[in-house]
Amino acid sequence: MRRNLLAALAALPLALGTAGSVQAQGQQDFTLVNRTGYQINEIYVGPSSSPNWGRDLLGANVLPNGRTFDIRFPGGSRECLWDIKVVYDDGDQSQFMRANLCSISRITLFWNRQAGQTRFVTE
Repeated sequence: MRRNLLAALAALPLALGTAGSVQAQGQQDFTLVNRTGYQINEIYVGPSSSPNWGRDLLGANVLPNGRTFDIRFPGGSRECLWDIKVVYDDGDQSQFMRANLCSISRITLFWNRQAGQTRFVTE
């Protein structure tokens, strides 16, 4: 496949203390930025604790290269670790597992043609 997952985010904090968890409730909203050079046709975000991806958040829309998509969560969720999957217009897909959305506000996807990998950069 043209895109393999590269989620080299070992420095990403994966656990919050009790006080941080209480403050972070409902703070999983983030912006996804497509800098891959390819159109994204589907976006899925599911809790890492579940094997299910849920529904495609784009629905009938697409996310062209260079554009952003705001992902909003209903308040009250205590989950911080989420898995993200994108499906490109050619059917290839990339996944970012165990993203701590309680501490991430923006995720930018980059395509590294030489390495054949998608890179997820968080802010």
